[in-house]
Amino acid sequence: MKLKLKLENIESKRTEEPANLIRAYNRSNREPSKSEPLNIYLEDEQGNLKAGMVAETFGNWLEIEYLYVSDDLRGQGIGSKILKVAERESKERGCKYSFVDTFNFQALKFYEKHGYKEVFALKKYPYTGERYYYTKEL
Repeated sequence: MKLKLKLENIESKRTEEPANLIRAYNRSNREPSKSEPLNIYLEDEQGNLKAGMVAETFGNWLEIEYLYVSDDLRGQGIGSKILKVAERESKERGCKYSFVDTFNFQALKFYEKHGYKEVFALKKYPYTGERYYYTKEL
């Protein structure tokens, strides 16, 4: 069999293929675990998104991908309320831990205030910034 290495500098549907293959490999080699979306949205009267969270529960873990609060609503406890709802729902689903990553200009103090502890950080990411990884026992 002759193999050909191909380099692409564009986004294509082909990029989904390795991701699907590694997911299938991972599922076949780890213990069974349930994965469920956990998404929370705050909308105004017109249905415009003002705040929200995109996350999933996976085995023992709540994995927070995004937590957003619009500029005009920040500092009013909305992010805290969304986080508490997500953590409560996660515990009901059997989760014991939570995981999130955040940039130095985002929500470091917010997560620390809610009991999250730094696990590690990427310095000079992507060039001069910092990206922090936090966990919390629920």
